[in-house]
Amino acid sequence: MKIKLYFENENAIAKSGIGRAMKHQEEALRLNNIEYTKDSSSKDYDILHINTVWYNSWRQARKAKRLKKKIVFHAHSTEEDFKNSFMFSNLLAPLYKKWLIHMYNFGDVIVTPTPYSKRVLESYHIQREIYPISNGINLNNFKKDAAKEKVFREYFQLAPQQKVIICVGWFFERKGFDTFCEVAEQLPEYTFIWFGDKLMSAPTNNIRKLMMNPPKNVILPGYISGDVIKGAYSNADVFFFPSREETEGIVVLEALASETNVLVRDIPVFDGWLVDKENCYMGKNNEQFITLIRQIINKEVPELKEAGYEVARKRSLQYIGEDLRKVYESVLKR
Repeated sequence: MKIKLYFENENAIAKSGIGRAMKHQEEALRLNNIEYTKDSSSKDYDILHINTVWYNSWRQARKAKRLKKKIVFHAHSTEEDFKNSFMFSNLLAPLYKKWLIHMYNFGDVIVTPTPYSKRVLESYHIQREIYPISNGINLNNFKKDAAKEKVFREYFQLAPQQKVIICVGWFFERKGFDTFCEVAEQLPEYTFIWFGDKLMSAPTNNIRKLMMNPPKNVILPGYISGDVIKGAYSNADVFFFPSREETEGIVVLEALASETNVLVRDIPVFDGWLVDKENCYMGKNNEQFITLIRQIINKEVPELKEAGYEVARKRSLQYIGEDLRKVYESVLKR
């Protein structure tokens, strides 16, 4: 069994969630001794595992059909998480949905990150079997490390007692950057840092204005990798993720793996794997977010780091590779 992994425009998506998913898939297959290639011109494979939905992805899918190869289509995107993202995304969303349905129907089966995204796809009436499999997490990459935490605090010149709230993501309304800034404005005693690529986000006017003039206690360092971001994850007092729509949220898994206090917006994608007051905290509005951040920092509520880490552990890449193997084997029997 040999898998052809396909991600269109790898360099362009490297800083995104799909870019992380790409690395995770490779590692998951390696850990399970599943042979794979990323050579887009290769015909020596049994299953095309395709992860993107642009023109060259369409060409790859059509070519695989002509060669009578099996196709696993990985549904990272939905109309719902396309909306409220970049400029004109809402206008384009209905057309994007039609295109997604067309693309996903190339698959013999579909893989998607969560039971929630499976339900969304089922509402599109796509006549394919859909498997919910997490994008997974490399636990070793996010082990707590005092040296990396020191690098993070020195990079931002943070005082020893300075409390820090972080988030990681694109500058989208969907991601809740506006909420992040509104909450920060009400908590001037804390430092808020949003990590994310500014140039690639193509923000709406509202988000662009906030980026140009954020609250004084909000830092926007852009996209940062390596020890700084890893130290930020594990050293932050709160990972605050106010996203309004996701298919999973890999950065949440990264925060859980870093043994960080996690606060998310209470949205359907977390149903079934994140539980309020058990392995994370959830809020519905700014007032609740503000109260919960204060309570977490002041230790007025229980720490849930250990339970949160267990969520990440169950989604380690070894397990994800085992799940993918089962899907591949079932497809080859069809």
